[in-house]
Amino acid sequence: MPPLPFRFFFALLPLILPSLQAGPMGLVLPTDNDAIFSDDPSQFYMYTNRNFEGVASKPWSGGAYGFTRNQKRTSSGIVMTRLHEGIDIRAVHRNASGEPLDEVRSIANGTVVYVNDSPGASNYGRYIVVHHDWGYGPFFSLYAHLAGTNVSAGQPIQAGKTIGKLGYTGAGINRERAHVHLELNMILSDHFKRWYDRHFTTKNRHGIFHGFNLVGMDIAGILTAHRANPNLSLPEFLASQTEIHYKVLIPKSEVPPLLRRYPFLARDYDKVAHPTSWEIAFAASGVPLEIRPSDRTLSQPIVTYVKPTTGNHADHTSKRLTGTGDSASLTPSGLRYMQLLSDSF
Repeated sequence: MPPLPFRFFFALLPLILPSLQAGPMGLVLPTDNDAIFSDDPSQFYMYTNRNFEGVASKPWSGGAYGFTRNQKRTSSGIVMTRLHEGIDIRAVHRNASGEPLDEVRSIANGTVVYVNDSPGASNYGRYIVVHHDWGYGPFFSLYAHLAGTNVSAGQPIQAGKTIGKLGYTGAGINRERAHVHLELNMILSDHFKRWYDRHFTTKNRHGIFHGFNLVGMDIAGILTAHRANPNLSLPEFLASQTEIHYKVLIPKSEVPPLLRRYPFLARDYDKVAHPTSWEIAFAASGVPLEIRPSDRTLSQPIVTYVKPTTGNHADHTSKRLTGTGDSASLTPSGLRYMQLLSDSF
């Protein structure tokens, strides 16, 4: 079936959006480690090895979600410049030799869509991707650095069902730091291969489930909020708990595939009869939060808003923006990101 023209898509949105009151997500933790809900997060998150200005440390915060890595001293103080798109959950079961024994389980009902069983083929090591459909778009949980897997692509899976074993496969991890890296992602493009081949020469071994095509939401915040409110939906979480950090206007006359995939992102969809561009609001992490039609004509994506910060915006946006204060522009990396999520390539 060909995609609907935007006028029909807009006509359907009032019917689509109320239907997004889907059932509960039914989230569970992926291992026996439940210290995320305790007063001691150091027992939940696996630390990272840090050496900053000659001082070695092992902060547990490096295993948390967000800008938690790569310290940088700036004129306004020390900032963390590297985004960690998931959480690193430490092992709680080991044998006498120190090998981790923890089972890794699906965090929700879904379908296994990808299994990478070749540890050297990705920085994730062995990893599994599970698709979840809660009624408002496709979401994907990812479980990385596994010692082993026991599921296959296409297999339905229930929340709490064992899918693999916690390990330390992948780049820069040893037995002491064994953990499962957990993400909950939106997917950016169905045409990832074409975008990847345009910009990179190395082989893509993972199809659309390459890490570049997945954008991780705040899974720790989601798990915590879900525990307080089991009826929570992801659109509700993103709208209430995630701050808009910047907005980008993208030239495109047709409805962006991202909006077709995640219609809950629509804002003011009936305000512009014939859009020639679309304004997308992002969290600092790059997670899309809102999409609005615009009748502004332009040839290249431009930044229309950025949260004023001290220092360079590159330090707060995974180097997708550059500039200072309330002025910003897209970097080459930022332009590639906009191409990917708008299928403009």
